Order: sequence, then C-alpha cells, then structure tokens
Amino acid sequence: MTTMAPPVPGSRKVVRGEGADKPIATRMPRVRFPAPPLEGRLLRRTQRFFAEVELDDGARIVAHCPNTGSLLGCKEPGSRVWLRDSGNPERKLRFTWQAVRVGRTWVNVDTSLPNRVVAEAVAAGMVPELAGYAGLRREVPYGRGARIDLLLEDARRGSCHVEVKCTTYAEGRVALFPDAVTERGTRHLRELARLARAGRRAVQLFFVARADVEVFRPADAIDPEYGRALRRALAAGVEVLAWTARVEARHLELLAPLPLEIARRGRPRSGSAHTRASARAPDYPAAPWTRPC
Repeated sequence: MTTMAPPVPGSRKVVRGEGADKPIATRMPRVRFPAPPLEGRLLRRTQRFFAEVELDDGARIVAHCPNTGSLLGCKEPGSRVWLRDSGNPERKLRFTWQAVRVGRTWVNVDTSLPNRVVAEAVAAGMVPELAGYAGLRREVPYGRGARIDLLLEDARRGSCHVEVKCTTYAEGRVALFPDAVTERGTRHLRELARLARAGRRAVQLFFVARADVEVFRPADAIDPEYGRALRRALAAGVEVLAWTARVEARHLELLAPLPLEIARRGRPRSGSAHTRASARAPDYPAAPWTRPC
C-alpha cells in the first residue's frame, strides 16, 4: 500500500481556512521515460495490437499498439508518432506506440500509463477531491469479480474507490468517452453505483490523454448505454472527475481538471460526425469494435 504523502516543501502548500486544510498543488508528479522516443509517421494500424510505422531514417517497423479502443481520430495515416524502445531485442514487438500528433497536439495512446500517472498524483495530494487519505492501493478486488484501479483508505474518512478510464477521443474542444462500445466500462459504472448506494464513496475519473480540450462529455452516439449508465451512477451518488494530461516526449502528467457536461444532449443529426463515427466499421479485419477497458 502506498502511504499518502504529507505536505513537503516544494510539492504543495496548505491553506488554512473555513475549518479545513486545503492542499494546493505547486508541482505535479510526472511519469518519466528513460530515453527520448523514436519519431516516425504512422502508416496504418493493421490489427488491434499492431501499428506499422516508418521511422525518420526510412526504416519500417511494426510496433505494439497498447490501446484496445478504436483510436477514433488518432490513427490517420501519415500522422507523426512517438515510439518507446523496450531495449529488449528478444521481445516480439520491441517498440511501443506511445503518442500520436493530432493537429498541434500530442496525444498519449498508451493505456498502460494513465493509472500510474493518476496514482502518483493522488498519492502526492495533487488531486484536491481525492486528497486527505492515509493510504492508496492499486488493482484491489471488489464487487462482482471486478478490480478497482485505486482504493484510497483512511481510518477517519473511510475508503474511496476510484475507477480510471483513459480517452484519446475528441471532437473540436470536447473530450469524449468512449470511442467504441464498452460493456466492461458499463459494468464498472454499475459496480461503482452499488458502492454509492451502500453509502461508500465511489469516483469515476476520466484521464483525457491530451491538452487541447475544454470540456468532457459522454459519447452517447457511440455507446448510448454507457451514457445512460454514467447518468444513473451520478444519480446514485458516484462522483465524476475529468483531467487533461500534459504529453511530452520524456514525461506524462496530469494537467488540469475539465468541466463536465453529463446531461443528455439532443439526438445527433443524421450524418453528423458523431453518427458517422458510430457507424464506421474498423479499417482492418477484427472482432466488432468493443472497448474492454
């Protein structure tokens, strides 16, 4: 179990007022990478876990794609990409697709990283809504065969279950989740709602893996059931947070909280970008698009 850090010089300040200590972040923890990434351009995503990339020196390689979603809007051929070298020549796919450039923004596509980024930020007291707990554990079994991403524990405050979902998908300045149907994500919301109805604190945190958005919404046109489940979870007492991320070549960190627009919006117009995205089939042979995370 990770012990939550007390205030330390240079990491955060404590403001006293209105009967409580309130942490204010002054330095966000970073997940750092040991070496600069390789740069190249995306040729195509050939299967769910494979991406063909042409490096700047002209070499072509197949990299591991650590993202099971559709990567809607983040897989255009010719896009600039960063690859992380495992340094292991015996690994079947030595390189991992780390990020893609969309317009002027780098977007993290590696879904193995957000839980670690969030855990380190929470442990350091940098997410105000989740500060003040004595300990943190990751991947703790709970509910009906599920595992919670973060379990915050404190003798005085009790526990707080935090589910982390990563999204790369955006339309304009709006971050959206999911980018494909996610039955597993819907089940996780139902588990959180059960906790909330039982009087326990439950939080759904969306890690928005980019910095060019201004608001978060559920992607109702892609997975209407997930949107309904999210609203039911809110009604049951589940708290919802969304944070953008700073994506750099050598590090990844939480950046800023996003306002939420969870209320059901009007039905998308026929032929809208949402509708077209929802109906579009995968561009390579695969099982029907579902997002297991």
